[in-house]
Amino acid sequence: MMCFSDYPILDHYPNFMHNSQVLEYFRMYANEFDLLQYIRFKTTMCSVKKQPDFSTSGQWEVFTVSEGKKEVNVFDGVMVCTGHHTNAHLPLETFPGIEKFKGQYFHSRDYKNPESFTGRVIIIGTGNSGSDLAVEISHTAKQVFLSTRRGAWIFNRVGDYGYPFDVLLTSRFQYFMKKICGQSLANIFLEKKMNQRFDHEMFGLKPKHRPLSQQPTINDDLPNCIISGLVKVKTNVEFTETAAIFEDGSREDDIDAVIFATGYSFAFPFPEDSVKVIKNKISLYKKVFPPNLEKPTLAIIGLIQPLGAIMPVSELHGHWVTQIFKGIKTLPSQNEMIKEIAKVREDMAKRYVDSKPHNIQGD
Repeated sequence: MMCFSDYPILDHYPNFMHNSQVLEYFRMYANEFDLLQYIRFKTTMCSVKKQPDFSTSGQWEVFTVSEGKKEVNVFDGVMVCTGHHTNAHLPLETFPGIEKFKGQYFHSRDYKNPESFTGRVIIIGTGNSGSDLAVEISHTAKQVFLSTRRGAWIFNRVGDYGYPFDVLLTSRFQYFMKKICGQSLANIFLEKKMNQRFDHEMFGLKPKHRPLSQQPTINDDLPNCIISGLVKVKTNVEFTETAAIFEDGSREDDIDAVIFATGYSFAFPFPEDSVKVIKNKISLYKKVFPPNLEKPTLAIIGLIQPLGAIMPVSELHGHWVTQIFKGIKTLPSQNEMIKEIAKVREDMAKRYVDSKPHNIQGD
């Protein structure tokens, strides 16, 4: 389900691939279509500026540096494909006492392997990164504590009869039933299915929000680690020099490390003022085009968090943007685009809990 339409993933690859296999798939794709000749490696993007005649030409000056050499090129269109996992979000100011803590602490982006974690470790955040880290480190650490402010619904990769869960949940029948029954009944169905596997309240993970109000956390092993005592679920936390004090009043001493799996923020410093990000929010038509440009020759690809793989979505974005650049298709007026952006943002705010990732959420 995550492959590009013109190059299926190899049959012998598993349904849920290791990151090394995903990388290999990208390499095979690039070789298959001879793309390496168009890629400039070891090149830093410095800035993207409008040409003086942008209002008529729509062209951009692109400033780069490669191995100390500066270069300027003019392009008819620019696609920005840097994604939204660019800047580590590390809100230390919301965790009192962390500045006094004598152990090591860092963002999950800097994590490499579990071997160096043999003591008592706290993982902050129950998203996909935090849950994966808790499971992996629990096999080497003396004890892992998983700290969460609002809990999470945990989806299982393996669905009924051993099929991948996303294959079962994204069928035409399921889509049809969701349209007929509405989101409330869909939430009831999902809650029942997930609580049949393990009671989220009993395990300390049940959130106040419904399953479809947050990006799903997918982890097969976390319940096993919790019931085995390898991972202990805790509430929000503050720190002393060597200890952690949790919101429920409990205390854990001799903490060796804290890993913040607190997500990411994104920014676009190079296209001048053409794309503005304010508190991790950005105004883009269909999450792709800035509505304020005289010419639609700048597009943001992949700045979306879909319920599923991002590669097929980005591919569709790429096809559409290419047609816009060529003039085969056109965008609505600026007012129409701004109205739709506002409506989508309002709809997303009603459905999802308020958090940084959900500012770019898409169904």
